[in-house]
Amino acid sequence: MELGNCPRCGKLFAKNFRDICPSCIKDIEAEYEKCLKYLREEKSATIQEVHEATGVSIRQITKFIKEGRISIANNPNMMYPCEVCGVLIRDGNMCDSCRTRLTRDLNSALKEDTSKRNESGERSGSGAYSAIDKFRSPQ
Repeated sequence: MELGNCPRCGKLFAKNFRDICPSCIKDIEAEYEKCLKYLREEKSATIQEVHEATGVSIRQITKFIKEGRISIANNPNMMYPCEVCGVLIRDGNMCDSCRTRLTRDLNSALKEDTSKRNESGERSGSGAYSAIDKFRSPQ
């Protein structure tokens, strides 16, 4: 039997299929039920309104949505914050703006890395084995 501290409350517990203690699991289920009950009555509620009416944290409500336990399809105003900038979104982890910026930055870094390798005379592979090529010595 493996013991661990609950990351939510800090209590020592026998680890099971979830990494939180049975008491916190019950608390989370009670919070979930509160959210569901409120959303059944108020279909047009926002995440902020659910938080204020139920006392459940926005982070926990967001987790319920991402786990698929709370459906945003039935609640048109239910949105949660982008993990990067905090703007409200309906799917994924990032808004389109942050996703575009991340893609642009990654492409820029890749081009920069490729140009540095080509200038130093190294072979630049492409395809499935390109990661291995950068560790090989030039032939």
